[in-house]
Amino acid sequence: MIQMKVGVNSLFKKLKEYRQVIKKKGFKGFIKIYGWKVVVVVFLYYLVRDSILYILIPYLFAKGLLN
Repeated sequence: MIQMKVGVNSLFKKLKEYRQVIKKKGFKGFIKIYGWKVVVVVFLYYLVRDSILYILIPYLFAKGLLN
């Protein structure tokens, strides 16, 4: 359980750091510092989340599998 807390705390620290860089240097500066990997990870996260939320769940309701 302690391991999980450390991971979550470090994640929030990274997100705070990312926001500060974007505020100070803009999106171009953010890309120069962290590269496209972070942008791709965020894009994939929202792609998966929205696919589940807007495609999979309505499909399951329509098929009657989720009552």
